[in-house]
Amino acid sequence: MVNVIFEDNHLIAVAKKAGDIVQGDKTGDVPLSDMAKAYLKEKYHKPGEVFLGVVHRLDRPVSGVVLFARTSKALPRLNKMFAEHQAVRKTYLAIVANRPPEPQGTLTHWLTRNEKQNLARAYDREVPNSKKAVLDYRLVAQSERYYLVEIELHTGRHHQIRCQLAKMGCPIRGDLKYGAPRSNPDGSISLHAWRLSLEHPVSHVSLTIEAPVPEERLWQEITAANNV
Repeated sequence: MVNVIFEDNHLIAVAKKAGDIVQGDKTGDVPLSDMAKAYLKEKYHKPGEVFLGVVHRLDRPVSGVVLFARTSKALPRLNKMFAEHQAVRKTYLAIVANRPPEPQGTLTHWLTRNEKQNLARAYDREVPNSKKAVLDYRLVAQSERYYLVEIELHTGRHHQIRCQLAKMGCPIRGDLKYGAPRSNPDGSISLHAWRLSLEHPVSHVSLTIEAPVPEERLWQEITAANNV
């Protein structure tokens, strides 16, 4: 069952669980886009096909806010906003095992992508076929063994947060691909697309949509104890 966290005539946002896919792929698993369509079809008793536009994606092991367009009027406007990072602010939470070297800062790297391995690599300076990647981070909480980092993205590169945090020496908990020592029991990585703030593509009012953190005990404890 899809968890709808925002809905109006033009938009629908759902809270993605780690393991869900946003769009259909070769696995054949039911994607969130189809779940959202089924929800709209049932709720509004719609005959035939339901329009739903995919605007952005999250990696399969990541949880958090996913926004879809419900109308052909909203879709191209949202696509432009996300592609150009206009009036869209994405805030993530990540659990890492190593304390960041500074409590807050800006990370700027140049990322290359290995399509075969589905892996990004970060460099301190521009290299051939690289793309600039920028994010801000802030240490917001900690437990006995882990640290909670808040991240604001300024660019949208493949595996950007995972790669840049690993380059800083803080691989995300459970992210074996980027240097975590062990996987999470459920196959997730401890990265959560927490908050999406944007200008509504049709009404132009300011919107902020938040997805509750995963129900896993560590997420609940590290956020509750620090009022995140």
